[in-house]
Amino acid sequence: MKKKVLAMILSSVMTLSLFGCGSGNTQPAAEDAAAEETTENTEAEAEAEEPEAEAAGETEGTDEAADTEAATDAAALKIAIVSSPSGVDDGSFNEDNYNGILTFIESHPDCTVTPVQETTGDVTAAVQAVADIVADYDVIVCCGFQFAGIATIAQENPEVDFILVDSFPSDAEGNEVTVDNIYAMQFAEQESGFFAGMAAALETASGKVAVVNGIAYPSNVNYQYGFECGVKYANETEGLNVEIVELASYAGTDVTGADVGGNYIGSFADEATGKVVGNALIAEGVDVVFVAAGASGNGVLTAVKEAEGVKFIGCDVDQYDDGANGDANVVLTSALKVMHLNVERSLNTIVDGTFKGANVVLQADTDSTGYVKEDGRCQLSAETISKIDAAYEQVKGGTIVPAANFNGVTPEDFSW
Repeated sequence: MKKKVLAMILSSVMTLSLFGCGSGNTQPAAEDAAAEETTENTEAEAEAEEPEAEAAGETEGTDEAADTEAATDAAALKIAIVSSPSGVDDGSFNEDNYNGILTFIESHPDCTVTPVQETTGDVTAAVQAVADIVADYDVIVCCGFQFAGIATIAQENPEVDFILVDSFPSDAEGNEVTVDNIYAMQFAEQESGFFAGMAAALETASGKVAVVNGIAYPSNVNYQYGFECGVKYANETEGLNVEIVELASYAGTDVTGADVGGNYIGSFADEATGKVVGNALIAEGVDVVFVAAGASGNGVLTAVKEAEGVKFIGCDVDQYDDGANGDANVVLTSALKVMHLNVERSLNTIVDGTFKGANVVLQADTDSTGYVKEDGRCQLSAETISKIDAAYEQVKGGTIVPAANFNGVTPEDFSW
């Protein structure tokens, strides 16, 4: 409606201008006859040109109005980020997504972001948390597998754009769907987990390593399976015999009900149990542990810091700073899932008008998976980095395909 009103105003202004130019001249008395003829001709020309001018004015006005409205909308996006249950300051998954929004806002300072924390981690509660705020925001960023059920909410609110991280939207029956206003991104966590597994196998002194996860959602199982494949690859290519330690009482069950083994805390916000699991693994002789458990992983990190000679592999983001332990640091490296970059990219598409709903899996070929190897941010040897980099190129090129929760490959039958 605003566009139509502005177009009409601009059209009227242009029409008035044409009439003013056509009839506003005064002529000396000696030239009245000629002036009258000239005036009549000018008015006739103006009348003939009026419809075309009005059409041009309406088109120009509509375009200008559209541009103005789009620019205004882009300059003042109200963004919400909904996370559960550890919040946007968890130092890991949620925080990386949040940082992507903050980076976007640095370039678009009129935009705002509001963190919304759903503390239970329950799937129904997570979707309800989005429903409760959908009328108040232009963009909603949803962090985690538990938000898959937002498809109906998005379809009922087409004026709101959604960015869904770590899941694809699903309908009421749980079937994957593509929604016009949901850009859903998943990551090939198995690739980053693979690099972590290689790092652990190549750097362990005890010959025993482990991976600890939060809940057996697909993303976490991907990390676990990738890690196990990385250890297997290092064992077979380097003649090693590194053991992956699992605690039977903490085996995970994935979303299909299948037993996936591993070491699952059962929560992303239970530091106490995280420390229990960490201590139990260290007691089994583990000296390198890869942790993908959100805030629960902080408990594992505490156990590692209190032990002697144990290293921690971070997850999702560079966790080297978290590894500070007196004058030392316990973080060996970190497996990366580059969410902040892709969240920022998605927000930019909303601003530039190219946003489009899609379900995409982001991999190494878009710099979306990887590991930390920079000097001063890891403790990997140059030889280990060289070997992982060589494998990275094979992963990037598709020669090495690590096992994942639903790609038809298991760690047991993984080969290359």
